Amino acid sequence: MTVTLQTSMGRIKGNDHGDYNEFLGVRFARAGRFEYAVPVDSWDGEYDAAAPGPACPQTRGFYPHFEHPTRRFYHHEFREGQTFEYSEDCLNLNIYAPKEAKDCPVIIYFYGGGFDSGMNSESPFNGAAYAKKGVIMVVPNYRVGIMGYLTHEEIFRKNGRDGNFGLDDQLTAVKWVRSHIADFGGDPENITVSGQSAGAISTQYLCLCEKAAGLFKHAFMMSGGGMFPKFALPREAENTRPYWQEFIDSPGIGSFEALKTMDFRDIYAKLEPHIASHKGNVYNTMPVIDGYLLTDHVDKLIKKPTPVDYMLGYTNNDMYAIIMEHIGHVYANANGAFVYYFDIDAPGDDRNAAFHSCDVRYVFGTLDGSHRLYTKHDHEISDMMTDYICEFAKKGDPNKEGLPEWKKGGSRVLCISPKAVKMGRPGYAKLVRNTLIKGDPVARDEYSKETDAV
Repeated sequence: MTVTLQTSMGRIKGNDHGDYNEFLGVRFARAGRFEYAVPVDSWDGEYDAAAPGPACPQTRGFYPHFEHPTRRFYHHEFREGQTFEYSEDCLNLNIYAPKEAKDCPVIIYFYGGGFDSGMNSESPFNGAAYAKKGVIMVVPNYRVGIMGYLTHEEIFRKNGRDGNFGLDDQLTAVKWVRSHIADFGGDPENITVSGQSAGAISTQYLCLCEKAAGLFKHAFMMSGGGMFPKFALPREAENTRPYWQEFIDSPGIGSFEALKTMDFRDIYAKLEPHIASHKGNVYNTMPVIDGYLLTDHVDKLIKKPTPVDYMLGYTNNDMYAIIMEHIGHVYANANGAFVYYFDIDAPGDDRNAAFHSCDVRYVFGTLDGSHRLYTKHDHEISDMMTDYICEFAKKGDPNKEGLPEWKKGGSRVLCISPKAVKMGRPGYAKLVRNTLIKGDPVARDEYSKETDAV
């Protein structure tokens, strides 16, 4: 079935699922290559929002590298069996709204992917569970990798700032939602910005951005809240330009103007050997200090974040688990944040435990979309987590009658374990052990080899 709304931008047709409505691939902005986004505030005719929009072109779309166990693992977890369309006209978002929505709280969720990959149409990111509970979920696409974070002096000369296209896309999406979500039944004065991994770090940076002040009331960060060690902090834009200039100088490109007009498939074909020959790729394909969105070093900005309500979470085998725990707790104590520790190992996975991103399906209520054999108890935990998050989106406090009490800050956090959900201390011995033996999660066929070799 379909549903049609008359909005301030024009008519829009989406999907009527009976107990919630879904509007997919809604364009919120346009942007030329290596240009900053311009919001879209109207369209001609009736907008067809029945299917997801295209994702930003990204390396893994052309070079999935399934020979790498971690790449194969995450593909199996979140993307297997799906087909994605890639286009530079990718600034679209998905909206999941309650039936007859009116003044509903709004959650904006930014996906992870290390700032060089990700899309809003991956299987976990369905907001139906929230729409059914009276909350509007919005999942935007944003630019990643070279399209999102290239820096160059020509960009600076034209704009007075450089890089951060992806972060700017996110800010543009928040502004668009604030301007137009009332058309879909949302309350523009009650927005929660959230994300996981790179999406959580992006959320953190929006909380440090003066341009975003006053646009949202709450922030929820999964595996990415707090200040990361200095090796992972943003650099000045000019310090990443040599990396990109070396790529531009490679055979077959030669100039920034040539790069701007190349077919994006040719760009990724040339980028593949460039990435393979460099070890510091991640430091050059992430947000930078641009003097506009990030006006100073993060270790200084983080001392005075936006005064909103905060909620953080991390898992027992997160990336650098004990560091994730430490930075999250420091931030929670300084800002009165609610913190959870997710201590439920993925079903059928002794090797990877509660791996980085394993809590995403619980948070979205999309366990049924997984290859894993989740139990009735897993579904109950997922339902409890969505209840907490809905309450947080409504009033900045996740507590609700019938749920275990969740207190702010301190060394005690909400421990989500197979046996109970209650306030307690995280398993420090497990966090340390997982940090020391940490490799990225690997596919079952790979760790079966490890077992066979013992």
